[in-house]
Amino acid sequence: MPLSAEAKLRVVVVGGGTAGWMTAAALARLLPDHCSVHLVESEAIGVVGVGEATLPHIRAFNERLGIDEAEFMARTRATFKLGIEFRDWGRIGDSYIHPFGTFGRGSGAVDFHHYWTRLLHEGKPLPSLDSLSYACALARGGKFDRPATDRTLAGTYGYAYQFDALLFAPYLRQIAEEAGARRTEGTVASVERDGERGDIAAIILDSGERIEGNLFVDCSGFRSLLLGSALEEPFVDWSHWLPTDRAVAMPCRTRTAVTPYTSAIAMPSGWRWRIPLQHRTGNGYVYASAFVSDDDARYALETAVEGEALAAPRVLRFKAGRRRRSWVGNCVAIGLASGFLEPLESTSIYLVQQAITALIELFPERHISENDRDEFNRVIDLEYDRIRDFLILHYHATTRSDSPFWDYVRTMPIPDTLSEKLDLWRTRARIVKYREGVFLDPSWVAVYLGQGIVPEGWDPRVDTVATDALLASVEALRTEIAGDVARRPDHRSFIQRYCAMAQAA
Repeated sequence: MPLSAEAKLRVVVVGGGTAGWMTAAALARLLPDHCSVHLVESEAIGVVGVGEATLPHIRAFNERLGIDEAEFMARTRATFKLGIEFRDWGRIGDSYIHPFGTFGRGSGAVDFHHYWTRLLHEGKPLPSLDSLSYACALARGGKFDRPATDRTLAGTYGYAYQFDALLFAPYLRQIAEEAGARRTEGTVASVERDGERGDIAAIILDSGERIEGNLFVDCSGFRSLLLGSALEEPFVDWSHWLPTDRAVAMPCRTRTAVTPYTSAIAMPSGWRWRIPLQHRTGNGYVYASAFVSDDDARYALETAVEGEALAAPRVLRFKAGRRRRSWVGNCVAIGLASGFLEPLESTSIYLVQQAITALIELFPERHISENDRDEFNRVIDLEYDRIRDFLILHYHATTRSDSPFWDYVRTMPIPDTLSEKLDLWRTRARIVKYREGVFLDPSWVAVYLGQGIVPEGWDPRVDTVATDALLASVEALRTEIAGDVARRPDHRSFIQRYCAMAQAA
C-alpha cells in the first residue's frame, strides 16, 4: 500500500559514481511508494571510474530497471563480454578463458570435467578445454551472438558488458532523477548522530546545509565517510592473502581487435588488465607495492600496452578487505565504502548490485529491524568471503617462481575455507556447492584446470564409458562447436548493427 509523503522513509545517499547512482536509480524506480531518495555528491571529488568489466548479473539489474540494452550500450560505449582470458598465471606461456558458460553440453548426470579428468590421466591426445566450451570458442574466434533460448549448445552461455564507467553513472543519474530522486551538490563536512541510539540523524554540508534522513547509504568510496569514519566500523584486512594494493591505469586508442572478453595478463608483481570498448581500450597494472615501485609499475604498463595513450597513467591505492559489518544502525555501505576486492574477476559492480538487491528485499517498512540488518550482513559477508577465496586461488594455484611476488603467493598460507575446496577438488574433482555466491562450478573448473590442478580421482560413473567412445564424443563436440561458432557474426560487426556509439548522439 503506498505511503504518504510524510510516512515514506527518507533515504540519503552519500556519494555518486557507479555505486551511488545504481543505488539511487534502483530505489527510486523499484520502491517509489516506500521511500524518497536524496543523493549528495561533489563534482570536486573524483571517482575511481576504471571498473569497466562486469559479470552477466548486470543484465538482470538493467532489465529490472527497464533499461534498453542497445541504448545502454551505445550511451556507455559498451562491448560484449563472454568471459575473462588469463595469460601466464599457472606458468608463463599458458592461456585459458574463464567463460560465462559451461564446458561440454551443460547437462547430464555427471559433469563434463569428470570425463575430461579421466582422459587426462589416461594420457590421451585431447583438444584444448577452451574448444569444448561454446563461450570460449566464441571468444577465441572474436565472435558474438545472443545465446539461444533452447537446450542446444548455442544456449549454454551468457554474457556481460565492458563499458566506460565514467559514462555509466551519468546515464543512471538521468534514470534516477526521472524516477524522482533528488541530487544536491556538496561535500559532507560533518555527520550529526542521535545522542540516544547513536544512529545518523543528519549530514552537514560544507555550505552549512543540513540534510536529515531515516536511512543513510554510504557510497563515498574508499573514504567510507559514514560507516568507516563516523560510525567507526572496523575494517577486516585481507592484504596478507591478496597483497596487490595499487593499480596504475591508462586508456589508449584501440588498434587491435575488439575482443568479446577481458584479458588478465600476469606480470612480475601482479597482473595487467585489457578491456576493449567501442572508442578505446582500458589498461591497468594491478600490483603489490611491496614488490615493485610506482615508477617501475608505470613504466611496465606504458611499454606493454598497444596503441596511443589517451591520458597519463594514474596510480590508485587500495587495500583488500571489507568492513566487519556493512549495515550498522541506520547506515548501509554499498560499494567501496563497504569493502574492496581487486578487479581480477570483475566483481566490483556485482557486489554493488547484490547489496542493492539485498537492501530492496530487506527494506524497512517504518522501523529498521535488527533481524533485517543481520540478514543483510550475513548475505554480503558471504559474497565477499567466497569471492575472496576465488581470487586467492588464482594467485596460489601457480608453479611460477620467477619473481619474489609469485614466490610469495605460491607459498603463502591460505584460508581454511579455500584449503577445503582445494582438497575436495584434488581428491574427487568435486566442487563445493553453495546456495549463495556468484561463481558456480564452471568458473572453478576453468581456474583449477586452467592453472594445472588436475584431480587425482573422478566420479566412478565415468568408468562405464569406453575410452574410444569417450574420445569420439569429445571430438564430435569440438567439431560441432567449431562449426556453429564459425557461422556466428564478428563481434565488431554485431556491435555496429546493434549498438554502435554513433547511435548515442
